[in-house]
Amino acid sequence: MQPTTDTINILGVSVGTKTSRELIDYMIHAIQVKECVLLAYINIHAINLAQQQRWFKDYLNQASMTFCDGYGIKLGARLLGYQIRERYTPPDWLPELASICSQRGYRLYFLGARPGVADQAALKLITQFPQLLIVGTYHGYFDKTPGSQENEFILQAINGLDVDILLVGMGMPVQEKWLKENWPRLNCQVALPIGAAFDYLAGTTRRAPRWLTDHGFEWLGRLLVEPGRLWRRYVVGIPVFLFNIFRQKFGRFPLE
Repeated sequence: MQPTTDTINILGVSVGTKTSRELIDYMIHAIQVKECVLLAYINIHAINLAQQQRWFKDYLNQASMTFCDGYGIKLGARLLGYQIRERYTPPDWLPELASICSQRGYRLYFLGARPGVADQAALKLITQFPQLLIVGTYHGYFDKTPGSQENEFILQAINGLDVDILLVGMGMPVQEKWLKENWPRLNCQVALPIGAAFDYLAGTTRRAPRWLTDHGFEWLGRLLVEPGRLWRRYVVGIPVFLFNIFRQKFGRFPLE
């Protein structure tokens, strides 16, 4: 799994610069040629986690393709002299992906979120796209220990359903850890971490208004909705990220 050539280095992490349409085309091509690809999204939280946990940085850098999930990454790239054309987060483009999958007969599996949420998300998309094949769902509150009975059950369920695209929404870095540990044994063409997208699709978690999300302030909307859980990620994480960006800009940040 080598990163695509259209990448830039932000604080030692390979960040893809392709658009959402190019990402979807990449997934479609992988399915058509039977290539297994592991994807990853990059935001400020991901970059900060990569500085703290080496395995997570390795996961991001070894992913088949990464994409920009946050305006903070676009800003960081600009400060470093690069350009990222588009920021796109899974809740914004999953309906487009679902539409294409429904037309082509691709098979999807939803894994993650609280019990019942993935089912609700699947129902919402199937209502919108009646031909969409969501062949299975399972919540993210299971024993993820490698070799555990429940983890083995999940792997067998996915592998027995001829899945084209596996969407995993367990939050970062839990979803990435699970994919890293189980990817060699997963029988699917595309694996895509999606964070809280199931909650947004199902309507169980409120998303910030579009006038915030479309102008670089989705982080503020999320902070207002879940301040107790997310304050450290944003109030502390954003200044730390920007400080390190300026260190990289002036050659004072190790990129290895």
